[in-house]
Amino acid sequence: MTSYRQQEPLPSDRSGQETENEIDLHTLWQGVRRRLPWILLVAALLAVAVYVWSRFQPDVYEASSSLITTGNGEVSSLRDSLVTAPPLPEGALQEALQGPIVLGEVIRRVREDSRLTPAVRAKIADELQKELQTRRMTTLDLQSRLDPGGNGIYTVTAKGPTAQAATLLTDITAQALLNWDRGRALQGVQRAENSLRAQLAEIDRQLKSETVNGLERQTLVAARATAQRNLAQASIQAEGASGSLELVAPAVAPLKPVAPKPLRNAVLTGLLVLLLGSGIAALRTVLDRTVRSEDDLLNFGLPTLGVIPRLRKRDIVFNGIVRAARQAGLYEAVGFLRVNLLTRLGMQSGKRVMISSTAPGEGKSSLTATLADGLATSGQRVLIIDADLRRGTQQEVWDKYERDHTWHQLTGTGGARTFQDALRNPENVQVMEAEPDVHVLPAGPGIHDSLALLNRPDLGDLLRNWSHTYDVVLLDSPPLLAIADGLVIGKYVDAVLIVTEEGKTSLQSVRQVLRRAQGAGVPILGFILNKVAVSAQEARTYGYGYAPRAKEVR
Repeated sequence: MTSYRQQEPLPSDRSGQETENEIDLHTLWQGVRRRLPWILLVAALLAVAVYVWSRFQPDVYEASSSLITTGNGEVSSLRDSLVTAPPLPEGALQEALQGPIVLGEVIRRVREDSRLTPAVRAKIADELQKELQTRRMTTLDLQSRLDPGGNGIYTVTAKGPTAQAATLLTDITAQALLNWDRGRALQGVQRAENSLRAQLAEIDRQLKSETVNGLERQTLVAARATAQRNLAQASIQAEGASGSLELVAPAVAPLKPVAPKPLRNAVLTGLLVLLLGSGIAALRTVLDRTVRSEDDLLNFGLPTLGVIPRLRKRDIVFNGIVRAARQAGLYEAVGFLRVNLLTRLGMQSGKRVMISSTAPGEGKSSLTATLADGLATSGQRVLIIDADLRRGTQQEVWDKYERDHTWHQLTGTGGARTFQDALRNPENVQVMEAEPDVHVLPAGPGIHDSLALLNRPDLGDLLRNWSHTYDVVLLDSPPLLAIADGLVIGKYVDAVLIVTEEGKTSLQSVRQVLRRAQGAGVPILGFILNKVAVSAQEARTYGYGYAPRAKEVR
């Protein structure tokens, strides 16, 4: 009997890692598209939530006022009679607005303004006080447009819960800035006045002294008159002192609130979530080291014999895997697998094929039952041996399809009806008729010493003896990376199929399985890509949608 052994060497670790690291745009798009429904759902839900939340937010109105500054704007003919504050350096007015002098005055005037309701006054004042303490301005804003000479415009913007509150707050803030700017000019005059008053006090003290002669007294009187004139002139200059800022346009009451904007917020939220979700999906695809397509498996030098689409869990629960596969139209997918398998096995009967996987949950038992059903429909007599002695599931799979089974004699008379009992008493074995041309030898209750039962020298002879009346024998074995049972059984079969699950089976696990199989002399024939998410367009490509055309009624 011909044995199908792996002829090609395994790819090296270096080339395998290079293959894992390679990803093309098509694969990237497939990864994003696979997660796109969830991304769109989350984006829509968050957009709706933001829209509803924004609708219930209080209105915010915004008003603005303009101030002009002239860097060196003194009129030359009046330079001696006017005192003007020096030009403001870049950023000085913004710092002043956030400081306690300007903002403190704004807070005080807001609390005293009777044009606002007590609740609005308290709310604005409390927010400004908090912003003063944290130095993070959100209610007030100051923008500047200045040329290199310091000339330009400052725009004061204020937000409020009502149009009137925003307008009044803007005007109060602009006036507070003008007062602070004028105060800079008054500081120099006030220092001059204080100095002149100190000089007058000293002259008066000296005039009262009895030691001052006549000439000195005349000098002091003249100095006193000069100081008095200078003090009077300083007082006049104080009245005309001005800053470098002037009010250009007071605030105008806004007609519409600037916030909230539910539709804009919802659209921006949806777009942001969509972009962020797509980016995360693309990143996960790039970092994905699982089997994503047939190309990933072909890099190991072995063929992919079948690509099986994913079934809905609801159909499997209600109908069982065999009926669900029939109703879902998996005949084409299983048909490709059947043709590829029989082509490689040849026409000789009694071929033994072990179906395994890298880890539990990849669908090997369900696929074994589905493949057996497909082989039976093509006229093949199939025996399924559930060789997973620890967690056998073939009995449960076929009980979902049909609970009343007929038992046929495989060898001898009566005897064992499970694989573990058949290993103990191989001369008398019965098998269950799951459906026409499909017989099953269930695994039996789970045991922990399964390897002790399998490690018998005549295991190969037993399998050959049980196989001679069947065209194909399918052995459902435990995962090759879970326990060593599959490696023991695999030495006595003609071919081994490795079931991999799209998006779950890691490439590293496949590589480890191939190493172990090569070391144990297990003939790996190829892979089966299971649970593939197939779109409508791909379904037509695979032929799933190629249904018979109904007759046209005339």
